[in-house]
Amino acid sequence: MVKQLNVGVIGTGWCGGIRAVACARHALVDRLHIVETNPARRTEMEQLVNPSTSTEDWEALLEIDGLDAVMISATPETTHYPMARAALEAGLHVLLEKPIALALEEADELIDLAGSNGLKFTIGYSQRFNPKQSFARRSVRDGSIGDLRHVLITRHIGRRLGAKIGNRIKLSPAAMEATHDIDFAFWCLQPRRPVRVYSQMAWGVRQSTVGLPDSQVMIVTMDDGAVVTVNAGMALPAGGYPNAATTWIELVGTSGTVMIDDTHKEIVHNTSTDGVRFPLSTMPGEYVESTYAGPMERETTHFLEAVANDTEVMVDARDARLVMEVYMAADLSADLNEVVELPLSAEVRGLALAASIKQ
Repeated sequence: MVKQLNVGVIGTGWCGGIRAVACARHALVDRLHIVETNPARRTEMEQLVNPSTSTEDWEALLEIDGLDAVMISATPETTHYPMARAALEAGLHVLLEKPIALALEEADELIDLAGSNGLKFTIGYSQRFNPKQSFARRSVRDGSIGDLRHVLITRHIGRRLGAKIGNRIKLSPAAMEATHDIDFAFWCLQPRRPVRVYSQMAWGVRQSTVGLPDSQVMIVTMDDGAVVTVNAGMALPAGGYPNAATTWIELVGTSGTVMIDDTHKEIVHNTSTDGVRFPLSTMPGEYVESTYAGPMERETTHFLEAVANDTEVMVDARDARLVMEVYMAADLSADLNEVVELPLSAEVRGLALAASIKQ
């Protein structure tokens, strides 16, 4: 008989709220505990998921007797490392939203803690659970497009969401937007490894508002010469197309290609009051009555099943650590206007950290 779980969700805003609802609806979850510092949001979530306990103190959550796992969806991102470290030290399985940490040494410590304690530790790269991306990876693995030589990904979000993110932490588009796409590209290219990065940033409307670039372009060379190109933008005009995010992906192999249109133009909602809207375009997805449109619910239930059945998680934390090293190298490349070699040497790590976290 599969064991039911005692699960905590720390931070029940946008993503954490999705995860809390998914847990509340899942048969594997016996007791659900939530942590939320916003009183109004906490009351809203209490009514929505009827948790066993509700608090604003995340440290108190970790002391609950019989707790099995936590999902950390808290912001700002500076909270990720201390919360994940405390949870792993308490012997809990952890699903942590990206980024895994702010410094590579912190990521290494979390990975070592999970490994030494035999715990599941995974990072919220929800796009691996997007069926379009899964199909693309299968096309690489089954050999139908031959040897994958180039991955091209362009993703843009609106400046309203970009400002929300930029006002809570000064991380680049590579770190906060392209991280999903870097992970997806490397997932398709496994076991190949990145060896060099070149990046440039385009500055515009966000420079005067949040002190961050509008977009960032990265070219990553793999150890066999394959190339990954990622363009991440966070400054599309508000109130137009798309409602949330738009993505175009190309995988070019020696005997075929896969092109993914994830631009969210397939549903047009046109009303006399709001005009034309393009719904269901968020990256994590959203609940639509009795169904869920998007990948985050499945990512959440996958983690529950991995803990309950003692199976492997989809996203190995070491993959997230590699993505982190690459976007830090990209930020350093943009600062220096030169190619940065990988892996980052010990003496270069400090420069890369300074380049990634803008003051």
